[in-house]
Amino acid sequence: MKEGITDIRLRKRIVVIGGGFAGLNFLKHIDADKYDITIVDKNNYHCFPPLFYQVASAGLDPASICFPLRRELRKRKKNNITFHMGMVRNIDTASKEIHTEVEILQYDILLICCGTTNNFFNMPELEKTVYTLKSTAEALRCRNDILDVLEHASIETDSEKQKKLLNFVVVGGGPTGVEMAGAIGEMKRYVMPREYPSIPQENLTVTIVEGNTRLLGTMSEKSSERALTDLKSLMVDVRLGVNMNKYEDGKVTLSDGSVMDCSLLIWTAGVTGVNLKVTGENGTDLSSDILGRGRRWKVDGLCKVIGLDDVYALGDVSIMENVDPEFPKGHPQLAQVAIQQGRLVASNLNSSAISSTPKLKEFRYNDKGSMATIGRNRAVVDLKTGHMSGVLAWFVWMFIHLISILGMRNKLTVLINWIWAYFNYSTSLRLLIHPVRYPVRKRWERD
Repeated sequence: MKEGITDIRLRKRIVVIGGGFAGLNFLKHIDADKYDITIVDKNNYHCFPPLFYQVASAGLDPASICFPLRRELRKRKKNNITFHMGMVRNIDTASKEIHTEVEILQYDILLICCGTTNNFFNMPELEKTVYTLKSTAEALRCRNDILDVLEHASIETDSEKQKKLLNFVVVGGGPTGVEMAGAIGEMKRYVMPREYPSIPQENLTVTIVEGNTRLLGTMSEKSSERALTDLKSLMVDVRLGVNMNKYEDGKVTLSDGSVMDCSLLIWTAGVTGVNLKVTGENGTDLSSDILGRGRRWKVDGLCKVIGLDDVYALGDVSIMENVDPEFPKGHPQLAQVAIQQGRLVASNLNSSAISSTPKLKEFRYNDKGSMATIGRNRAVVDLKTGHMSGVLAWFVWMFIHLISILGMRNKLTVLINWIWAYFNYSTSLRLLIHPVRYPVRKRWERD
């Protein structure tokens, strides 16, 4: 047997739930000669969530920000790394099994990296009526319906009916909400007069609603103020310090009692952990013991789930409290946290595979800053060394996002789209392609 390669009979089996930033960076840094590794994801691709809003606003094609997981695994050149597509339904910690809709997988070590989903804050009825941006499919649906509204409005001759069709509301003033509102604002200011000349510009309204007293609450005051100024320059109405209480029959009711017409509501107001059933001995539900705020798995400094053996949680779905002195209430739900945790856990497991007394490192987040874009030449960047805004910040934002996308083809496609759109605000992506209804599709089902 070659030196450094573990006997196949002794290799432990690692199962990774989720092919996002945490899961993929774990795979890049784990020593695959020492483990058998299976990654499970409901999609067969890795996607880049920071650019979902550009898909939703017809700025990028979905394929430009998605990368096939099987191709990425092929680059590892290891036969003992496999991919299984499936939605995880249950984790049985007593038997060390995970159950999907089509199979049962055994694990010795489990990594939960499945990210978050939309949080509707005790308004579950919103799931069927609002547009969300937590997946490529959701962003694509949002894009189609924005274009559908514009096409219908362009042939509406009644001005009042046209105005009702063109009321867009974005709920949530974080980076995604600000970026989405800015993208629609750019369509209103620059695209609509050229491509939809039959629609008076003033008939389209874009409103962003934020319960906090400022936008981009996790960023600096300077970034918040600049984002507010930039959104107003794009003719976006900003409502701060109010929450949405109800959305019904095309009307939004706010906490201050005001009511707004709304034909299309985009929800970016909050996230919560993906709902996974976790059981122990005799099928006991363990969720209440292991889940913390926002349905995030409570982990220690090594990213191990507190109270469970050989189970780790990484990225947005985990919360590490009272461990990192700089983040006693847990780390922000950002891509950089997930990336760094994936690398740390891989490093610790590599050490554990070669030593009975490994030197394990606890997680310490290296905050590299945060950023958001509001439109062309409009962005804000907060770094440890200072703050940037305007054109320079916008180019920094573009560069960081471009190098973070997987695949050279995807990088080039995105760059070409951005350059083309920069000079003429034109794109071939404003195509309205509806899926056909038949044949009725039957999902996989276990016997």
